[in-house]
Amino acid sequence: MKLGDIYRTAVEKGMSEDIRSEAELAHVLEAARKEYDKLEEDERQFFDTEKLTNPYSDTRICVGDPDAEIRGLITGIDMEVGEVVLADRMREKGATIDLILAHHPEGPGYANLHEVMYMQADLWAAQGVGIAAADALIAPRAEEIRRRIMPVNHYRAIDAARALGFASMSCHTPADNSVNAFVLRHLQNEDPRTLDDAVKSLRRIPEYADAARKGYGPIIVQGCGSGRCGRIVVDMTGGTEGPKEALDRLSAAGVGTLVGMHYTEEHRKHAEELKLNLVIAGHVSSDALGMNLVLDQIEGQGVEVHCVSGMVRIVRDL
Repeated sequence: MKLGDIYRTAVEKGMSEDIRSEAELAHVLEAARKEYDKLEEDERQFFDTEKLTNPYSDTRICVGDPDAEIRGLITGIDMEVGEVVLADRMREKGATIDLILAHHPEGPGYANLHEVMYMQADLWAAQGVGIAAADALIAPRAEEIRRRIMPVNHYRAIDAARALGFASMSCHTPADNSVNAFVLRHLQNEDPRTLDDAVKSLRRIPEYADAARKGYGPIIVQGCGSGRCGRIVVDMTGGTEGPKEALDRLSAAGVGTLVGMHYTEEHRKHAEELKLNLVIAGHVSSDALGMNLVLDQIEGQGVEVHCVSGMVRIVRDL
């Protein structure tokens, strides 16, 4: 499978599971096109033209020719310099590895992570929060994340992959969209009554069962296990956590329980004040589930997959 085909497969999977409508995704891409068309010729070199066809700024080919044939890849939640060196060592021992496939973005995907956060406004709007209020809530939080990420050495792992002759790619929001949609469908089908029921339901998903056996499975962090869930919202995409003030709007809109990958202590305390239930499904396990859903589209094309850094490969029938 060519590197470019792997990349496009991931993007298409993300778009098929996006919380936004096809019309909204088309608008996002068209807005990027208009922004590009307005630029002076000497400014266009600084514009990421992938935005014209890919609405996920945190998912990019970082190193490698899109036409390069990928026989095998190594994937994990965090693929940093240590994992790149591990891949090289595995290759020396005979493993077929042409591509480093990271979930958490590196390089350009990490530098522009804040851009995907704006989709959280659409997630809240779908629950009854006014879109104007949702947009106003996410904008300062996204800018805060942009400023926080700016000093980071974004290209360390990318430079290591290039030096050792690997292609490199990140797949963040497409995997997060996939797990968000998968868990939402699962909980809608099982319809747990209480928070304890919700945790048990999540544990019936193999990635979460594996995490539970290892000591970091789904857990209630706000609310009583015997308490009723009410309306459940799955909150697992959009870059990283939004502002805690969004919890006020969601609670007022009638949401009873949020199921997410992770919540800060600040978010937990605010939810406690609002009597809003929080269930943490698990960060690494949720990321693994999302990546598995994308990998099912890739491994079936004959690409050998090696898992490290938190990835537990669970294959599902397409």
